[in-house]
Amino acid sequence: MPTIYADLHLHTVLSACAEVEMIAPLIVRRARELGLNLLAVTDHNAAANCAGVIAAAEGTGLVVIPGMEMTTAEELHLLCLFETVEQALTWQGIVFDHLPDAPNNENLFGGQYVVDGEGDYIRTEGRLLAASTDLSLDASVRRVTELGGLAVPAHIDRASFSLFASLGFVPPGLPVPALEIFRRTDPAALVAAHPEVAPYPLVRDSDAHQLSEMRVSLAFEANAPSFAALRSSLAQRSHRLM
Repeated sequence: MPTIYADLHLHTVLSACAEVEMIAPLIVRRARELGLNLLAVTDHNAAANCAGVIAAAEGTGLVVIPGMEMTTAEELHLLCLFETVEQALTWQGIVFDHLPDAPNNENLFGGQYVVDGEGDYIRTEGRLLAASTDLSLDASVRRVTELGGLAVPAHIDRASFSLFASLGFVPPGLPVPALEIFRRTDPAALVAAHPEVAPYPLVRDSDAHQLSEMRVSLAFEANAPSFAALRSSLAQRSHRLM
């Protein structure tokens, strides 16, 4: 079977912390230059730019997974990956209901822009997306799973917004398909230091906020790139980190 090259964590201009170059056509072009076949769009607490990147990738051979990087009540980041835009937008609606009703301060945090497949401006998201929701980790994982998605705790060993920073450990029996480790982490060293990580498949992603940070992060064999193929590879631990 062909090898699928993937990256499951990427931000667009809908994330205030992303560079202005992170628009759909440039993201897709860079992904193809890198040889990526599967890419997840995961903006902070929002999914409105997924459709634009999917549109830009049409006919290129790049498959785009709609998703989000949400912030739970514990102030940790959770990758929420879905098969369809509809699922991702349903989850966005739920997340918005659990965010504080506060406006984004563009001068302080940066702009949050919804753009189309050509990279053209549609609107500014006025809601503060850099906030934490009041949804717990357990509730978030359960609800993402119920929607048919994959809930993957992000960069679990990073110094902030992570399982280890917020909780200090991986909760026993946490029902997630994988754990994402920081891109510079040695997996073997992490497992040696934290044996509770061992039962979980590990992924490592770019968490790109600018085009130069994009990279091939993991690989697996499948007939074609797809959400279903990713789910299967994680379940079988047949993927490998790049």
